[in-house]
Amino acid sequence: MTTTSTAGAAAPRAEFWDLTYVTGPLVFLKNGGRFPSGAILDLTLASGEVRQGQVLEASTSHAVVQVLQGTQGVDVKGASVSLKEESAAIGVSTSLLGRRFNGTGVPIDGLPPAVVDKQLNINGSPLNPVAREKPSDFIETGVSAIDGFNTLVRGQKLPIFFGSGMPANEVANLIVQQARTRGDSEQFVVVFGAMGITEREANYFMRAFDEGGQGGRVVAFINKANDPAIERLFTPRCALTVAEYLAYEHDYQVLVILTDMTSYCEALRQVSSAREEIPGRRGYPGYMYTDLSTIYERAGRIKGQKGSVTQMPMLTMPDDDITHPIPDLTGYITEGQIVLSRALHRQGVFPPVDVIPCLSRLMNNGIGEGRTRADHRQVANQLYAAYAQGRDVRKLMTIIGEDALSDLDKKYLQFSTRFEREMIGQGWMRRTIDETLDWGWKLLSLLPRGELTRIDTEFVDKHHRPEEPVARATDDTDEAVL
Repeated sequence: MTTTSTAGAAAPRAEFWDLTYVTGPLVFLKNGGRFPSGAILDLTLASGEVRQGQVLEASTSHAVVQVLQGTQGVDVKGASVSLKEESAAIGVSTSLLGRRFNGTGVPIDGLPPAVVDKQLNINGSPLNPVAREKPSDFIETGVSAIDGFNTLVRGQKLPIFFGSGMPANEVANLIVQQARTRGDSEQFVVVFGAMGITEREANYFMRAFDEGGQGGRVVAFINKANDPAIERLFTPRCALTVAEYLAYEHDYQVLVILTDMTSYCEALRQVSSAREEIPGRRGYPGYMYTDLSTIYERAGRIKGQKGSVTQMPMLTMPDDDITHPIPDLTGYITEGQIVLSRALHRQGVFPPVDVIPCLSRLMNNGIGEGRTRADHRQVANQLYAAYAQGRDVRKLMTIIGEDALSDLDKKYLQFSTRFEREMIGQGWMRRTIDETLDWGWKLLSLLPRGELTRIDTEFVDKHHRPEEPVARATDDTDEAVL
């Protein structure tokens, strides 16, 4: 049954009363050919309450609509739907900087709605692969374990993997506060998207952004755990749409941090289950790889454009399993990974980044002379090798005892311990890339010159000073001072 209604001077909108049934966050309608796929509908309940939904699937026989505010209290006999928008869109402008929104772009900071320049489809515009510029140029996060060994470059997508209960929120906040372009010569902003976080975590982020002095350059989209799970499917797309607008129309260098993508994937699985789709690995939908790619592939640079969109998605590894479908598929799409270590976290190391399984596939595009420093690649290689050997010596020591170790083995053991405490465990102190590399040379000075086989002689002659002691951490936060 169809009727029409008017509101003031607004044009009449057709209302349809042919809802068939409700399951989970979805409602089903007859005759889906009336609405385009992706359209936004108004769902009016018998009580007069209006909720919004998006058409997931439309055919001549039926339409599947996901309801953003949830389906609790929806009675198919007393509810109607009407077309609101042809597609999901968000208003964008530079006035969004410094603002806080929920997962669909509604202000939650107590301020009135932002004045917007235009409305953009949250699914983004198709990007010709030929128009993509190769990711390059260094982004300084201020974190030695990232800048020195797994460098982030503009236009890259570099995820962070962590286990449950680890300080991932603190690491995210650390990067938000400290990240910038080399020399601060360009406009740098952060778009932050949080999905499924608790009230305490949401308060932590909003307070930390403002108290850290960087709140004015952050646009935050926050979906809380008690918000509808379906809203989590919109959060990263809203965040990325704003990021693309700032980057490609206003030449900002934009870093997008999305946490927690595991919550996003759980919402995706919930919708798939409600649609009674055939599940894939561990119950996740078979198209999860394709869906994640529509988010991750929106990072990049465009030829002729000064701005860039760089992504650092963060996700929980269930049971610390890096082969779980979510980190596994994310690793296929993205260009490396940063892995947080539970063992380092238990030792009090912050940020607890385990550099051995970490990787940045585009690191060489953003380092070297003219970008960071000429000795960067070789110093990173030597530190990696020395730390890996030190960890092997530590395992050996548990078998044969420390007294049975050679003098060289003991030096590598000392190196690995100090590397974890002083290079990785920098605390909340920000380090420039020069300070990181200088600190690396101080640690390498613990080893004999003959062990530095991965560094050119000219750099060894310039920087290797075995007589210089390595400074110890000075307080309980393990913050070391050069």
